[in-house]
Amino acid sequence: MTSKYMRRAAALLASLAVAAELSACAPLIIGGAIVGGSMVAINRRTSGAQLEDEGIELKAPKRISEAINDRGSISVTSYNRLVLIAGAVPTEADKATVEQTVARIENVRSVVNELTIGERGSLVSRSNDALLTSKVKASFIDAKDLQVNAFKVVTERSVVYLMGLVTEREAARAADVARGVDGVQKVVKVFETVTEAELANLQPPKAAEASKP
Repeated sequence: MTSKYMRRAAALLASLAVAAELSACAPLIIGGAIVGGSMVAINRRTSGAQLEDEGIELKAPKRISEAINDRGSISVTSYNRLVLIAGAVPTEADKATVEQTVARIENVRSVVNELTIGERGSLVSRSNDALLTSKVKASFIDAKDLQVNAFKVVTERSVVYLMGLVTEREAARAADVARGVDGVQKVVKVFETVTEAELANLQPPKAAEASKP
């Protein structure tokens, strides 16, 4: 890892550590934002949607295993009940079965099936994907005009998937930043978009001001 990305990764880890410390000190929570010191951690989903997303991600692996056993390597990520399925399975039939299985999970609103047909990724490939995810998040921090906590980043075989509840401006900017990360082969936007006015209603005034370019 280059020194530049080591510094970025360190910055990301530091921000996560601050968030953990704030939660331990009973921070003030306003409209989904954690406010303490100079940090404002934003989650644009309602608390109910966050719980539903966690439930979907917990149920999916077991349901998929029951449907296709241990065939394939599959990741399931839910954001605001929009579910991304990524990874690889051996056959088109398995791909369809996985999508149908996930779609039947309680609270799932929509499914984006990005499964490829082929062998599961190697350990080296998965390690590289984890590194790319860290690099993309660090690049969002460097960008200054993006709220890193507003995005969920998933990487499979060097393809970066971006999720979140964002404006068109944020979606375009985040995709441009991710494409600029060395090693990223493709960026796929799996966003739910809102207007600038709708975004202002999703977060407290200080956070809304910070999100402006």
